[in-house]
Amino acid sequence: MILTPYDIDLDRNPANFQPLTPLSFLERAAAVFPDHVAIIHGPLRRSYRDFYARSRRLASALARRGFKRGDTVAALIANAPAMLECHYGVPMCGAVLNTLNTRLDAAAIAFMLDHGEAKAFIVDREFSKLARDALAKCAVRPLIVDYDDPEYSGPGDRLGDLDYEALLAEGDENYVWTAPSDEWDAITLNYTSGTTGDPKGVVYHHRGASLLAVGNVVTADLGRHPVYLWTLPMFHCNGWCFPWSISVKAGTHVCLRHVRAKLMYDLIARHKVTHLCGAPIVMSTLLNARDEEKQPLPHVVRFFTAAAPPPAAVLAAMKEAGFDVTHLYGLTETYGPAVVNDWHESWDALDGPSQAALKARQGVRYHALEALDVIDPDTMQPVPADGETLGEVMFRGNVVMKGYLKNKASTEKAFAGGWFHSGDLGVKHPDGYVQLKDRSKDIIISGGENISSIEVEDVLFQHPAVQLAAVVARPDEKWGETPCAFVELKPGAQATAEELIAWCRERLAHYKCPRHVVFMEIPKTSTGKVQKFVLRERARQVGQS
Repeated sequence: MILTPYDIDLDRNPANFQPLTPLSFLERAAAVFPDHVAIIHGPLRRSYRDFYARSRRLASALARRGFKRGDTVAALIANAPAMLECHYGVPMCGAVLNTLNTRLDAAAIAFMLDHGEAKAFIVDREFSKLARDALAKCAVRPLIVDYDDPEYSGPGDRLGDLDYEALLAEGDENYVWTAPSDEWDAITLNYTSGTTGDPKGVVYHHRGASLLAVGNVVTADLGRHPVYLWTLPMFHCNGWCFPWSISVKAGTHVCLRHVRAKLMYDLIARHKVTHLCGAPIVMSTLLNARDEEKQPLPHVVRFFTAAAPPPAAVLAAMKEAGFDVTHLYGLTETYGPAVVNDWHESWDALDGPSQAALKARQGVRYHALEALDVIDPDTMQPVPADGETLGEVMFRGNVVMKGYLKNKASTEKAFAGGWFHSGDLGVKHPDGYVQLKDRSKDIIISGGENISSIEVEDVLFQHPAVQLAAVVARPDEKWGETPCAFVELKPGAQATAEELIAWCRERLAHYKCPRHVVFMEIPKTSTGKVQKFVLRERARQVGQS
């Protein structure tokens, strides 16, 4: 590098350079708004002063027990106050927080505890049996901390010798935590779903977590003192970084252990909730609630959803119910959503089908993401912005993961050519908006023609009787593969396979239409995503005697 006058004697020093970290957001909120309610959980009201003090106690207690930079603290906790405190207290002592999916089986949890080398394991009493079974299968022997949430009254046992509140009592609420010496230091560990082989450990750094958290503030229009309802699991991509985002605007976290329609409506009305995030299943839960479970909303509530774009009928129903839905897109490797379908006011004048077509697009990059493009993975050149040419969606920027823990080969493959390869196939429209067409493994190749399962699903979703549809490839002797549709009907609705196939043939090229339709409850992951690997195996059996 050639030095210029701007490089000489103008060095970084503590006065002009501090590593980025989201931990400082809580420190500021507690200093500026100490008495503002930070957390609501049942009758509990916890101020920012107390939230910060308890997080520092946790950090202090862990430090006194020898926890240091790079040690892993695993947490198997519902959407409860302790999980929010872990997002600050664990990294405040330099350790790395590993939030575990409460809906996994014991073998998967055991793998993660071993792979992440957990030194401590904080267990919500509701999941004590899962934790016990996992500990019986793994090699690590972490410090086990029991968390007993007063809002949980179901079964569950103590596993360790230490209670969460007792651990906090060991700590100092005035503990002087320090920012990471390097913003590239790991802050959290998140495991992918592991639908093919062992899950991969995605490592987040302080810099990315800080930037994505602020990116959420911009993207979600988090105004002064927002009220955020926790329907999205905090274990999923660290709650899309919202545990840190809410502190930026000194907002209020409304905790929710289980997604139930009546309780959601009650909490939204009682606490004047302004924002929530969730998978499409959360929308279905709200819309399918019984009349006696619903309540009028205090104002328009912002709802952010990822996964498949909501069907036009669902969007219309959500709008009528008082929710403003924004479609996001991202992956565990991008700290959750890093792409937003930014809406143009001029689009409001379009008719319903035109608006639905625009809503179906994933959109454009977050402000915190430096680059997003659809690229030919063979040539590594961007595809034309014609809305038709298929390529792989790729990311580049500071909100892309540090890499996969102990998996150099997968990390290098993911970052080949200087871009993060999402594995999602899509197109780029003339206005630059990206639209997914499929996962690379989900494209159906029939007679040499590529069929987008998403395109077929969109048509099925438009049928008035269909609540959920998933389309996968079924082996075919003549064509190689043909589409097979799995369908959940709305409560009380009826439709036949022949009717749905005819519906598709009226709206799609015939080779794209499903040859078989199976009515069943569609299997989903803990975050509401359809488990297509399960359906592909089921499709192999369809039509066989």
